[in-house]
Amino acid sequence: MLDSSAILPVLLLLLLAFGALRRLPMLDLFLAGAKHGLRVAVEVLPNLAAMMCAISLMRASGLMDALCTACAPVMQFLGLPAQVAPLAFLRPISGSASLALLEELLNAYGPDSRVGLVASVIMGSSETVFYTVCVYMSGLQHRKTGYAVPCALAGALASMWLAGVLF
Repeated sequence: MLDSSAILPVLLLLLLAFGALRRLPMLDLFLAGAKHGLRVAVEVLPNLAAMMCAISLMRASGLMDALCTACAPVMQFLGLPAQVAPLAFLRPISGSASLALLEELLNAYGPDSRVGLVASVIMGSSETVFYTVCVYMSGLQHRKTGYAVPCALAGALASMWLAGVLF
């Protein structure tokens, strides 16, 4: 039986063997891919820095608290506890900020509480929509997102609503 820790090395060896059988220049292909990956990372970096600054400004200026207070009736209508409102706003923007918020909620209310369960479902069933779109569209040098953002936000809203209804 193959140990799970051996899967990656075995796949790498299979890839190298396949390349050798087809007489491909594996090192040259690897280096070309690495150069392309670094180029994409450099192109995406300014967008990520701008997004991180915007998140920090939202939290430091009190805008996040004001949004949570203003949207309390909507959260109540969706069946969500008011304590998860900041997580609901931050999850589509930043994975690390929402993970830190989830940790705060779990420490304050416990993982088996309604707040903890709803926050965990929101965290596990939604995506960092704007971060993902920022990275992919920057890498593709594409400005129009089409229906990607509205559909992803609708899916995130549906998962939040279901978390509020089911828990």
